[in-house]
Amino acid sequence: MVLFRSLAGRLSLLFALVSVVLLGSVGAYLYHSLSREIIWRDDQMLRGRLERMQALLDGGESVAALRRRPQLYANMLGNRDSLLWVLDDRGEVLIEVNPGHLPVPALPESDEVRLGNVTTTAPARLAWQTFEQEGRSLTLVAGKRLDERQQMLAAYRLRIWLALAGGALFACLLGWGVSRRGLRPLRRLAKQVGRIDVHRLDHRLRVDGEAEEIAVLSRGLNRMLGRLEEGFSQLSRYSADLAHEMRTPLTNLLGQNQHTLRRERSAEEYRRVLESNIEEYERLSRMIDSMLLLSRTENPAKKLPRQTVDLHRLVEQLCEYFEGMAEEDGRVLEQCVDGTVMANCELLRRALANLMANALRHGRSGTPIRISSVCLADRVELRVHNQGEAIAPDDLTRIFERFYRCDPARTGSADSGGLGLAIVRSIVEWHGGEVFVESHAERGTTFTLSLPRVSEGAISA
Repeated sequence: MVLFRSLAGRLSLLFALVSVVLLGSVGAYLYHSLSREIIWRDDQMLRGRLERMQALLDGGESVAALRRRPQLYANMLGNRDSLLWVLDDRGEVLIEVNPGHLPVPALPESDEVRLGNVTTTAPARLAWQTFEQEGRSLTLVAGKRLDERQQMLAAYRLRIWLALAGGALFACLLGWGVSRRGLRPLRRLAKQVGRIDVHRLDHRLRVDGEAEEIAVLSRGLNRMLGRLEEGFSQLSRYSADLAHEMRTPLTNLLGQNQHTLRRERSAEEYRRVLESNIEEYERLSRMIDSMLLLSRTENPAKKLPRQTVDLHRLVEQLCEYFEGMAEEDGRVLEQCVDGTVMANCELLRRALANLMANALRHGRSGTPIRISSVCLADRVELRVHNQGEAIAPDDLTRIFERFYRCDPARTGSADSGGLGLAIVRSIVEWHGGEVFVESHAERGTTFTLSLPRVSEGAISA
C-alpha cells in the first residue's frame, strides 16, 4: 500500500504493466505463429506421405508386394511418431506401421485428402484418402503422434512465461529508476514550495530551466502565490483599518465618559453626554452592520433569494426617500431608468442607496444628481452621475477598497466608515456584475453598475 501512495511506485507499476502487455502480446503472437507453422509443416508432410504411397501403388506395386517389402515405406516414415495404415473397403488392415499400437481409426471415405485430429490412447494428426486400385477400394491413412509437438510447445510456453515474469520484474525496476529520475524536478519544486510560508509570500518558484510541465505548474503556483500575497496584504490592511476605525469612536466614548465622571454634573450635562455617546454608538452599529453585509455577500452561508426587479420602480422609491435631503442642499434628483434584472431586491436597493448617498455627500450644492440606465444585449448599466470635485487618479484605483476614503478628514456622523463603496462592489459582484467609476473635473463623476439583464420572455414566463 505504501508503494501505491508513491507516484514513482505507481509509474513503475504502470510501466511494468505496459511491458507485460507488450511482451505478452509479442509472446502470444510468436507462440501461435510457431504452432501454426508446425501444424502446416506436419500437414504438408502427411500429404506428401499419402502421395508417395499412392505413387508406389500406382507404379505397379501390389499391396501384397508392399507387405513383403516393408522397408519401402518403413524407411520413408523414419521415426516412432509416424503412423501408416492401408485399409480395404471393409476397414480391415492390409498394411500397418504403428509403433505406438494405436487403435485403427474409423474414418469416412473421401476421394480427396482430408485432415483431422483423433484422440484415443494418445493424440494424433491424420491424413487420409480413398482411391480405386485393381477394382477394389483402398483407404490410405498417414498420421503423426502429437506427443512431441505438445511437449515442444509446452516447453516454449514455459520459456515465454519465464521471459514475461523476468521482463516484468526488470521493467518494474527500470521504471522505478526512470520515474525517480524523471520526478526529480517535482521534488525540487516541492522543496521550493516547502520553504514558503506566510512571512515569505513574496518568494516565487523558479521557472527557467525546468521541464515544460513543471514550468507550467510553477507559473500557476506563482500566480496563486501572487493572489495569496495580495489577499494577505488586503487582510492586513483591513485589520489595521478596522482597528483604526473602531478605535476612533471607542476613544471618543472613553475620553468623554472619563472627563464627565471627574466631577459631579448636572442632569442636562449628563443628557448631552449620553446623546453624544448615542451618536458614536450609532456609528459603531452602522460599521458593524456594513461589515456583516460584506461578509454576507462575499461568503454567503446560504443561497440568497433573487427575483425579477423593476429598476424604474426601485429607483423611483429611492428618489422619494432622498428627495428631502436633496432639497435641503438645493439639489434635484433626475431619473431616467428602465429595464429589469434578476437580483436580490434588498441588496440592490442598498447598493443604489449607497451610491446616491455618496453623490449627495460629495456633489456640489445646487447641481442635479442624475440616475439613468442603458439596456444592452444581455446587461443593464445603471449610472449615478453628480457634479463635484474630480476624484484623483490614485484614488480611483482604490476607491472600492474597505475603509478607504479619498478625504480621511471627512468623518461626519453620516459617514459610512469607508465601507459604502466596498459594499456596492461586493453586492454587484455577488450578482455576477461589475462596478466602475469615471471622474472628470468638467463632466463630473459617474458610478456605473453593470448587471445581467432579464429578457421580456423570461418575465412573461
